[in-house]
Amino acid sequence: MNEVREQVRQRYALAAVQGGDQGCCSGASCDPEQIVVDEKFGASLYSAQDAVSIPAEALAASLGCGNPLAVADLRAGERVLDLGSGGGIDVLLSARRVGPDGFAYGVDMTDEMLELARANATKAGATNVEFLRGTIEDLPLDDAVVDVVISNCVVNLSTDKPAVLAEAFRVLVPGGRIGISDVVAEDHLSERDRAERGSYVGCIAGALSRSEYVQGLAAAGFADAEVTFTHEVAEGMHGAIVRARKPLAAH
Repeated sequence: MNEVREQVRQRYALAAVQGGDQGCCSGASCDPEQIVVDEKFGASLYSAQDAVSIPAEALAASLGCGNPLAVADLRAGERVLDLGSGGGIDVLLSARRVGPDGFAYGVDMTDEMLELARANATKAGATNVEFLRGTIEDLPLDDAVVDVVISNCVVNLSTDKPAVLAEAFRVLVPGGRIGISDVVAEDHLSERDRAERGSYVGCIAGALSRSEYVQGLAAAGFADAEVTFTHEVAEGMHGAIVRARKPLAAH
């Protein structure tokens, strides 16, 4: 496990046991002892209806930069995969949307988050969910087994984003789609510029630019890729909606 991945794992393990106050943060410094989480991240990005339909612990552990369910257009009976599922909020909301004939998977590398997510699923009475241990660069699922891939402010934390996008493409059925929330940089910002605006584990330094994202999705095989900025999280850095689809002819 590389150094950045271990830093991310430690940060989210701490979040799991401290109620979600140690995740993505804003500002150039992300000292674990002096973290500030604001309205640009986390539970405030979910609707009141979503907030009352899931366990409080799942909402408290939300550390994302958006609400991927708002853009994934989930339908009854679909199979959904959440990359970096954390405390399980998006998996539980997905399971509710796809109904008893659908299914929602979550993949996370942090044991503490997996324990929290499974406890939250039990509290929610969700039976059409499964939380799997693994990394988003090497998903523990077979080829072509899900209809939709979602993620909430996790892809930017990976040090091998081409592998993440390739794995998302692999596990999707032909015609499947990706609908994720992430932090994305404006195209004019260099990697150095991004690092000056925030740390890697704070979801800033590792962010792709809009053009890099679109190019990365195309390289993985996706079609109709689009990146839409929703709100600024740092100068020139935005919470964003990322969409693309796997062509029907893909294998």
